Amino acid sequence: MTGRNGRDTFYLALPVGSTHGWGICGRYIAREMARLATIRLITDPFQTVGNEMEDRFLQTLLPPASEFTGAAPLLQGITGKDLMPCRPDLRGQPQIGYTFFEENILPAGSIGNARSQFDVVVTGSSWCKDVLEAHGLENISTIIQGIDPQIFHPTPYDKDLFSDRFVVFSGGKFEFRKGQDLAIRAYKVLQDRHPDVMLVHSWYNPWSFSLDTMRSSPYIRFAPSSTDYFAAMNQVLNDNGIDISRVIALPPRPNALMAQFYRQTDVGLFPNRCEGGTNLVLMEYMACGKPVIASWSTGHKDILTGKNAIPIRTMGRLHIRNGESLVAVWDDPNLEETVEQLEWAYRNREKLKAIGRQAGEDLQRFTWAETARQFLELLRN
Repeated sequence: MTGRNGRDTFYLALPVGSTHGWGICGRYIAREMARLATIRLITDPFQTVGNEMEDRFLQTLLPPASEFTGAAPLLQGITGKDLMPCRPDLRGQPQIGYTFFEENILPAGSIGNARSQFDVVVTGSSWCKDVLEAHGLENISTIIQGIDPQIFHPTPYDKDLFSDRFVVFSGGKFEFRKGQDLAIRAYKVLQDRHPDVMLVHSWYNPWSFSLDTMRSSPYIRFAPSSTDYFAAMNQVLNDNGIDISRVIALPPRPNALMAQFYRQTDVGLFPNRCEGGTNLVLMEYMACGKPVIASWSTGHKDILTGKNAIPIRTMGRLHIRNGESLVAVWDDPNLEETVEQLEWAYRNREKLKAIGRQAGEDLQRFTWAETARQFLELLRN
C-alpha cells in the first residue's frame, strides 16, 4: 500500500501507554517510525499517554476502521506465551511479530502458531531468541528496546537532595520474578550496618495475582493484610525489619517523570530472576548516568558489561511451576553476592560514579530511533 508522497505505508498493531512496558514500547516505536515512513497505528482502545500534544500526534496515526486490507506490512505485538498475534483478525504482508516472555518452557503448539502466523518473529532479548531457537523456530531476529535520550541522559550535576545519604533505588512491579525480596534482604543488611542509607522504591503493581507470587520467596515474609498497595508494601517492609522512616515509596508515574527521581539516588539494585526484555527501568536508570547492581542473567546480558554495571554473577536455578506443570527455569541471584556488591558500592562511591558515567555513555546507543529503524528495515524486506 502506498502512502503520502508515494511512500509505502506500514501498519503497527501495538498498545500505547506511559506506565507499562508494552505501552511505552508501542508509543515510541510508532513515534520514531513516523519520522521515517508513513505509519498507521492500530490500537484498540486508544489509551492516552499523559501528554496532550503526543496524544494528538498519535491519534493522527490511527487509520479508518476499513483501511487495512492485508496487502501491507504489519508489525504485531505477541502478548501471550502461545505466540499468537495480539490482533489475530489482521494479517499483513509481511507479518512481523514482536515478543517478550519469561516462561521459557513453551506450551505445545506455540511454535506452530509462530510459524503459521508470522514471516519473522522478533524477540526483545537474545535470551528469548535462544529459547525460540532451542524449540526449533526459524526466522528469528532480536531488536532491543530503546531509551528516550531527551529525557534519560547524564547530567553534569550530582544529586542535590539527601546529599549526605547513600540512596538505593529499586524499581519494577513487585513480584517474585523481579527479585524485590532479594533487594529487601540485601538492603536490610546495609541499613543495619550504616545509619546514612535510604531506600527509594517504585514497585507499584495493581495485579494481585502477580503480587502473590512473592509468597514463593524464601527470603522475606510476605503476608500483607491490606488490599491497599501502599499499606501492604509498608507492612511487608516492616515485617522484614526495614526502617520505614528511611524509605520513600513512589506511586505509579509516566516513565518520562522518573528521570528526576533516578538522579537523586546513588545506585540501582536489580537482582531480577528473569527478564524477557532488557528491563526498560534498568535501561532508563543507566541512561541517566547512574550505576546499577544487577543480575548477569537473561535479558540484562544484552545491556550490562563489566564496565557499565556491577554484575551479580553467581546464580542458582529455580524451577517455576504452574500447578503440576513446569513452565520455566530461571536463574536465582545469589543473596550473599548481592549484599557484597551493595556494600562495595557503599564504600566505593568515586568508583561507582565512574561506572555510572560509562553506563550513561553506553546506553545512548540504545535509542527508540534505532529500534524503529531496525523494525522498518525488516518490514521493507
